Amino acid sequence: NVLSYIPPLKMAIFGGTHGNEMSGVTLVNLWTKNGAEIQRKAVEAVPFITNPKAVEKCTRYVDTDLNRAFTPENLSLIVQALVLRAQEINRIFGPKGSPEAYDVIFDLHNTTSNMGCTLILESSKDYFNLQMMNYIKVVALRIQTLCLVLLNEHPLLKYSTSRLEVGPQPQGVLRSNIFEAMRVILKHALDFIELFNEGVEFPPCTVEVFRVLERIDYPRDANGNIIAMVHPNLQDCDWEPLNPGDPMFQTFDGKTIHYQGSGTVYPTFINEAAYYEKQQAFITTRRETLVASAIKKA
Repeated sequence: NVLSYIPPLKMAIFGGTHGNEMSGVTLVNLWTKNGAEIQRKAVEAVPFITNPKAVEKCTRYVDTDLNRAFTPENLSLIVQALVLRAQEINRIFGPKGSPEAYDVIFDLHNTTSNMGCTLILESSKDYFNLQMMNYIKVVALRIQTLCLVLLNEHPLLKYSTSRLEVGPQPQGVLRSNIFEAMRVILKHALDFIELFNEGVEFPPCTVEVFRVLERIDYPRDANGNIIAMVHPNLQDCDWEPLNPGDPMFQTFDGKTIHYQGSGTVYPTFINEAAYYEKQQAFITTRRETLVASAIKKA
């Protein structure tokens, strides 16, 4: 069966959701000054800085710092600030699920982990984005990695928001290869939408994905202090198999802590700098193959 979609006419490109992730910030600022390269026939592409205060300070966010992140007072402030900004963005680009809402949103992020180019989706039934990413994998041969992560399963209204993570890149730093990889992916995403809107039918395809299983914290002592680091054999090995018995952490006195899971997993976001405050050393995933239905313009 071929699924019919209403042609997407409005696309938003978000940068600066985290103000120190510089590829998205720089691209959005560049396209805000001159958006010729992101314009396509019948598709309005709008670049947008989502967290200008954090971008101005070149920090992940401005509401609190790591040392005080977990007090009830600061958590309350964080929630209030984020909710107000989310409501403002929803007014501009939504309301979500309404006929006026933007059809496609790309949220641009950098990671310090060695993840390559990763698109984070919310549903294995998001055939439009699965087809789009299959198209990008076929045409963007110089992109080293393009994985998909499925976080949560729930029905989506219109098209989903796609979070694009590209790394490794330190916080507050620009790397030309990471910047260019993100730029190329956005170019091909827009090309795909234009082809779709022109009536190109995309046949069924198979897509390899990685579904999130578990978030793994660092080993800690009774006071909550980290007592081990990501093992050298695991560091920078995002998307590579981690088998039972493989080295996972290394204590400060050199002892190895091995993975004790029941089967092979595929770690990612390994040693992500921003996730120390979230008490997360990496996440485990399992590899799956999905079949994306054929799609065409309604």
